[in-house]
Amino acid sequence: MQTNTTPPHSSLVAVGDSFTEGMSDLLPDGTYRGWADLLAGRMAAHTPGFRYANLAVRGKLIGQIVEEQVPVAATMGADVITLVGGLNDTLRPKCDMVRVRDLLTEAVERLAPSCKQLVLMRSPGRQGPVLERFRPRMEELFACVDDLAARHGALVVDLYGAPSLGDPRMWDVDRLHLTAEGHRRIAEAVWQGLGYDPEDTEWREPMPATVPPAWVARRVADARFARQYLLPWIARRLTGRSSGDGLPPKRPDLLPYEGPRR
Repeated sequence: MQTNTTPPHSSLVAVGDSFTEGMSDLLPDGTYRGWADLLAGRMAAHTPGFRYANLAVRGKLIGQIVEEQVPVAATMGADVITLVGGLNDTLRPKCDMVRVRDLLTEAVERLAPSCKQLVLMRSPGRQGPVLERFRPRMEELFACVDDLAARHGALVVDLYGAPSLGDPRMWDVDRLHLTAEGHRRIAEAVWQGLGYDPEDTEWREPMPATVPPAWVARRVADARFARQYLLPWIARRLTGRSSGDGLPPKRPDLLPYEGPRR
């Protein structure tokens, strides 16, 4: 239920990479749902005739997002545009942060005037050694996000500042993508950021405490992770390939939202 006088939004366009595409919130038919679809569903229930497009493609770097998605999104005339990008760049062994900041600036400068509300995010980070290794780059990226939002009137949803989203149980076995519960919480965070139910902080609450897995179970999980996800990821980096090569946008057209496509 809406608790303030925020006017309803009639359309949403989501721009980004696998985080916005919805991996790993897997549906029975093998497609992904994710926070953007969940948010669109809530907004559609609030506003008849609500329209939604999701241009995100897994694996995309910020340069590809700027080249392939931003021009399309800027012409759609949406009420709300979400832009999350650059994190894939920060995870590369070699990353030109000056170029990342410049490209993110270009994206914001093109999208902010084309919609009523641009939404940016400080992305969540899974607790563990990977986050610690790349934390300086991530925080440099998020500082750029904050600066751009202040200059262009964008909304920043601070997921990085919510420890609950760093809980390893919020992340899939690939350790790169959120579970269904993680995506649900992201959708709730953006929903509240847009002015709906702004006093509800449930998405920030930590998961109930559980007994941690035994040492042997953790080592088995580490070995499976390395075999199934880490080694293929390294191979793609070495060969210049991406998991999103050849894949089309998730929802390329701004159309009435009727639930997940089957």
